[in-house]
Amino acid sequence: MSPASLLSRRDLLAAAAALKLPQKIRVAMIGLDGHPTEVTRPLPQLPDVEMAGVWDPNPKSVERFLKAPRHAGAKPHTDWRKMLDEVKPDVVGVCHANSHHTEAIIDCLGRGIHVIGEKPIATELPSLKQVQRAVESSRAKFTSMLPMRFSPAYQALRDVVRSGEIGEVIQMDAQKSYMVSDRPAWFYQRSTYGGTMAWIGIHMIDLMIYTTGLDFTEAFGFQNHLFADGTGDTENVTATAFKLDNGGVALLRMDYLRPKTATSHGDDRLRLAGSKGIAEYMEATGVTVMSPSRKGRERIDQLPEERSLFTEFLDHVYNAKPAPIPWKEILRGHQVALAARDAMEAGKPVKL
Repeated sequence: MSPASLLSRRDLLAAAAALKLPQKIRVAMIGLDGHPTEVTRPLPQLPDVEMAGVWDPNPKSVERFLKAPRHAGAKPHTDWRKMLDEVKPDVVGVCHANSHHTEAIIDCLGRGIHVIGEKPIATELPSLKQVQRAVESSRAKFTSMLPMRFSPAYQALRDVVRSGEIGEVIQMDAQKSYMVSDRPAWFYQRSTYGGTMAWIGIHMIDLMIYTTGLDFTEAFGFQNHLFADGTGDTENVTATAFKLDNGGVALLRMDYLRPKTATSHGDDRLRLAGSKGIAEYMEATGVTVMSPSRKGRERIDQLPEERSLFTEFLDHVYNAKPAPIPWKEILRGHQVALAARDAMEAGKPVKL
């Protein structure tokens, strides 16, 4: 997402109405990597929410975190389990090394603490099953940080598909292209990172599920780490083909090859080709649609409002509103992402 897009997102969320909760809510952060701002950005619209505790293995990250006025009251800890014991939070954001997400999520849910967890919620399929058991047996609620489905562009694509204007989607083409940026050491080790498919590919898998309602039945692809000294095991080129449950095909390509001179950190794209037309999004052109009811390719400028995953999660937990992301979609997206990554590592196609 470009800096301009991020600025627009901040402005939209800042203008959102405050959410009233039936009680004061204490929040703690286990880690500050990935997308902790999904929790912290909407805090101005959450007057009943208090940031009560924070843990991260990097003291400098904690120091920066505590400088923000809405975070200043959070008590820093050197052990996240002791933090849970002492702070007794109502909600926890899990944002540390990918391979540690499973342990923290299960621990929190076992304590009856609601969790908003960074993706991937597990880096291996057996661990994902452990998370599934914890989520489905706990009295506490859970959601995962898959915020792209809340952005106006992808909401608009979903609306187009649901309107029937482009017919049944039978081909999808998705892209994630990023710059290589400074990351913590765990990001460059397969054992702690979990793979590029698990880290960023899951965003696009989730968006394909969200915008079309389709599922995946088979996957095969290729990935590699080339010409990127100092970035360890992180795959910087990938391409994956999926068979859809309606007989169609989806393609996902990803890279960490975007040059430093690019105008934005990332270039995300999603193209949905249906039996009657095509809808697509890319930053350069916005959301566009081609169909029999339009003259050529038309840009859609009236987009849905920006939404906040964390705000909607709290509304779900405390005001009995619908879950912001259905658990079955979180689970399915992870199953597909991890199985597709395993297929690329093994060099064999996989049934999903």
